[in-house]
Amino acid sequence: MSRLDVFINRMVSQRACIDFAAENTAGMTGPVFELGLGNGRTYDHLRSVISGRDIYVFEREVASNPASTPPGDRTILGDVFETLPQALERFGPTASFIHADLGGHNLKKNDEFARNISPYVEPLLAKGGLMVSSDRMYFEGLKEIDLPPDAVAGRCFIYQKQG
Repeated sequence: MSRLDVFINRMVSQRACIDFAAENTAGMTGPVFELGLGNGRTYDHLRSVISGRDIYVFEREVASNPASTPPGDRTILGDVFETLPQALERFGPTASFIHADLGGHNLKKNDEFARNISPYVEPLLAKGGLMVSSDRMYFEGLKEIDLPPDAVAGRCFIYQKQG
């Protein structure tokens, strides 16, 4: 499979999983967390499919397209290993939906990062909340659930906090 095909599968899967999570958490009131802003494409998509919930973005440094830049009061800047524990203190376990696209092109580094960040992400999710990630995560209390039909296996993962 070409790198272009891998990219297309990832984008199609990411959109399908975000749409699935937005729809299946629509009745929840907790905030939505976007871990990693990048160019702002997924943040922009989240704004179009989420209503009635604040979307907070966690990023080291904002470098997004100006049309896809979150307001300053919903941007949490810094290293996620510091800002996620601070968010837990601020919000508690209330996130209805967390989306993460934090990896790069090195699969081994992505996996190591996912192992390290998972314990920081898990406590933020509310019961019944969903976590969508471009990489496999390593949670003790979240259950991996089936992808929507239009997502490609292995290109995106969805986890749910039971309860």
